[in-house]
Amino acid sequence: MTTAAQAGALEAPAAGQVTPTGRLILTHTAPREVWLDARRQGIGSSDLPAVMNLSGFKTPLHVYHDKRGQLPHDDEFSEAAHFGVLFEEPLARDWARRNRTVVESIGLIANQDEPWQMCTLDRLCTECPLDRSVRSLCALEVKTRNAFVANLWRQGPPDDVLAQVLWQILVTGLDHIHVVCLIGGQDYRQYTVRREEHVKLVAYLHAEASRLWHKHIVPGRRPAATGEEPPDALIDLYDRLHPDREGAVVVDRDLDAVDAMTEYMEASALESEGKRRKKAAKAQLLAVLGGAQAAVRQDRPFFSIEQSHKKTPDLARLAEEFPEAYRACVADVAHDRIAIPKYVREEFTA
Repeated sequence: MTTAAQAGALEAPAAGQVTPTGRLILTHTAPREVWLDARRQGIGSSDLPAVMNLSGFKTPLHVYHDKRGQLPHDDEFSEAAHFGVLFEEPLARDWARRNRTVVESIGLIANQDEPWQMCTLDRLCTECPLDRSVRSLCALEVKTRNAFVANLWRQGPPDDVLAQVLWQILVTGLDHIHVVCLIGGQDYRQYTVRREEHVKLVAYLHAEASRLWHKHIVPGRRPAATGEEPPDALIDLYDRLHPDREGAVVVDRDLDAVDAMTEYMEASALESEGKRRKKAAKAQLLAVLGGAQAAVRQDRPFFSIEQSHKKTPDLARLAEEFPEAYRACVADVAHDRIAIPKYVREEFTA
């Protein structure tokens, strides 16, 4: 499989300039595996949130390892991604109906001067509804989001989507791109992102993506973590990079390992102390209540005791009385934890 390490642009199976600065290199009918391999030849618009650390689950390190071919392709869609793909076509058609125009699927596009700059446009529109006096070209980006993030869309697309769309503008040479988003299954919103309103931001996106591509991905020089990355995202990345760990690494002179262990032990101590203090405070509050169910302060409710119920399965009984159901429903899920010998704990907590 060709990877970014070879630093070559993928030869276009579908020739032709389709936007002012964009050439079609794969049609929208290309097999998914072919499309995923082709995306590794450059940085695409869906990579930009991770490049800029705007994604909650991917980082620049994810982009680096993916483009170097060191991460497996995602075989499964999340539920959110599944419904995003499912609703893309009807949402695109509805946008076209509302704006009295026509859209068409296109495919993977690369910048004609910088082939590593790529994007997959959801739809291309050859008759922009903003000006019907001329036959002008534009594009449409289609999104679906849950109702919990509705506030992020009040003033326009949120930062992660804005970065993605501005990268599409950079790649294609278009002066604007439309965005349609269906929030919570029934809240329809549409926006227009214009290059002229984000000139400095486009330049910044270009500089950061170019630095990651030319200084790290192409030469194979892993970028250092900045501390801005979500820890859960990095843990997931390292688990995906090393699914089968074995052997030992010597860290005698690794000051980063010592600093990380110090931080880990201090955080563990704070966590334990926090739990202890919380339980002690709860005991004091119960003492204040005595036999009462609630406390009042300045004629207003202060705190009360309320019962909460949690359904907890009796796994031992389930295994004994319904062994087939137990085997069918109870999975032994492995998870990693940091195991620290007692003498190391004593050293770092002394």
